[in-house]
Amino acid sequence: MRERFDSFFEISRRGSTLGREVRGGLVTFMTMAYIVILNPLILGGFSADQATLDVAGGWLEATQVAAVTGLTAGLMTILFGLVANLPFGIAAGLGINSFLAVSVVGQVTWAEAMGLVVINGLIIVLLSATKLREMIFRAVPPQLKTAITVGIGLFIAFIGLVDAGFVRSSGAASPPVQLGDGGSVASIPTLIFLLGLLIMGILMARRVKGALLIGILVTTVVAVIVEAVMKLGPGFANPGGWSLNTPVIPEQIISLPDFSLIGAFSFGAFERIGALAAIMLIFTLVFTNFFDAVGTLTGLTREAGLQDAKGDFPRLKSALIVEGVGAVAGGATSSSSNTIFIDSAAGVGEGARTGFANVVTGVLFLLAVFFTPLTQVVPLEVAGAALVVVGVLMAAQIREIDWSEFSAAMPVFLTIIVMPLTYSIANGIGVGFITWVILRATAGKAREISPLLWIVAAGFALYFARGPIETLLGG
Repeated sequence: MRERFDSFFEISRRGSTLGREVRGGLVTFMTMAYIVILNPLILGGFSADQATLDVAGGWLEATQVAAVTGLTAGLMTILFGLVANLPFGIAAGLGINSFLAVSVVGQVTWAEAMGLVVINGLIIVLLSATKLREMIFRAVPPQLKTAITVGIGLFIAFIGLVDAGFVRSSGAASPPVQLGDGGSVASIPTLIFLLGLLIMGILMARRVKGALLIGILVTTVVAVIVEAVMKLGPGFANPGGWSLNTPVIPEQIISLPDFSLIGAFSFGAFERIGALAAIMLIFTLVFTNFFDAVGTLTGLTREAGLQDAKGDFPRLKSALIVEGVGAVAGGATSSSSNTIFIDSAAGVGEGARTGFANVVTGVLFLLAVFFTPLTQVVPLEVAGAALVVVGVLMAAQIREIDWSEFSAAMPVFLTIIVMPLTYSIANGIGVGFITWVILRATAGKAREISPLLWIVAAGFALYFARGPIETLLGG
């Protein structure tokens, strides 16, 4: 049985061990678990007066969103591990859930918004099943694939720094961000982040097995003790408090989930706002979902050492199809489009190389549905420290880039820098694609550019100009 198990997941073949996969899956869960808390805060609320209301005055109940968020993440992560055999967790994507809350439900109801997410997922599944998505993936030049990996590394490091309060908005036009508050570390939780960053960094430097997991556990224990003594509380009640969840041992450990939102979606948006407006919203969803996932897959498989010389990896088509199914499942459960989570890089950094790590992560998500209070123990500041460490590992891939040709160097640089500065993987990819085809063509290398890359670059140009286009169409 052990040999069959090893053979199914190719654990030995990929140079891993059962222990590494378990540790990697656990670390991935610990760095992703915040989504069970954060997604309900973005999509829903605990009462109508503090929730995001849709066009009809409807809202999503936070505890219901939490239940379907954990359920969908667990099932999709396990499915991705079994089918694609890759150690990348799947959960509600932060880009799309924010887009729904900010830009979509002002025009349609929550049920209709989730119906648009379902359609978006079906389109992505179709593109993946017909190999078009795979063809686009293969058309990306190796230099841009490496740039995507590096850009994602900077992006997740930036996310970690912001989540921890180490980098904050200055509130001014220039500079837009600053160190802490007024150039100084502003809170005890940020100091906890720095402590965790140093602990993980030292363990990584000394090549200690389970460095990230040990660092997360030790720093969380310190955070719990600090909170018990100092009573800092959440950041919204105290400027020096914790960013999202307060690290306290919960009085109630088990809670029964409410799955009422499953199936609560509708395709009524076409009638409410018209077919053209609905199509524009779907176009935005598809582009964001499509290229965020492609970029994340590119970066994570390279970091895991699973790519070949052409940048391909095992079961590419299966991975892309299942990721599309995640979008459908997210819309069908009202948890928003589920996609591959960039935070999975923490598990990869811990040694995860196969889908068995995903099984571990997925099972923990399913358990989290019943133990939601426990998911709040690890503060976002501690998870942020792990993201910064993994960002270092991914950014190290920059050594593989040849900077000698400016026609390649500029698109590569823009791909890398735009991701963290615009808080979007898709934006970085789009800017990189557009500048790549233009600069390489004008440098006399047009024959080297895949026709698909031209088409995708043109699509991104429309994507970036969608605001003025929508204004013209609305006029």
